[in-house]
Amino acid sequence: SASLLHCFILQDAALAATMPPSASSEIGRRRTLDALFCIDAALSVISGLLLTFTPHRVLLLSTVASAATYSHPTHEALRLYGCLRLAVGWILLKIRHVDDGRFRRGVAEALCFSYILQSLVVLRAQLTADTDTDAGGWIKWLAFLVLAGIAAGYGTFRFGRGGRLIKVYELPTSGGRAQR
Repeated sequence: SASLLHCFILQDAALAATMPPSASSEIGRRRTLDALFCIDAALSVISGLLLTFTPHRVLLLSTVASAATYSHPTHEALRLYGCLRLAVGWILLKIRHVDDGRFRRGVAEALCFSYILQSLVVLRAQLTADTDTDAGGWIKWLAFLVLAGIAAGYGTFRFGRGGRLIKVYELPTSGGRAQR
């Protein structure tokens, strides 16, 4: 949790103020992407913990409200997804310290497409739900908006300004491999 709190503390503000505007804006974009990584990490860790450690009786209460039956395989799938969210949160906390622009671009692109797919799945579930038995419609709309918003954030960094928002530094001998 200290790492999550540290995500939102801006460091080197005095250094950024003394740099030329182009360098300062690059630092600002990097910090914005790092802040997006931190927000995503925080949401991933929180949702991962909730999904991984949700007791059976909580799911039983939700099935009573929707007239459905408890499904052990579904509960295990939720727990596995929770473990995945915990891992993604951990990875995102560690990625903030990576300076390789090509790697950061790849991560932003992968997360953008992942969140687009997740938001489409939630939207489909919402649009095809039986309104008589589905009591959690507003939760799906909220999930859709959050997932689509995070996808838009990563998409802005990966594809905004022709994909040049994440700076890639290359040595003259590298032969332009960053354009891949």
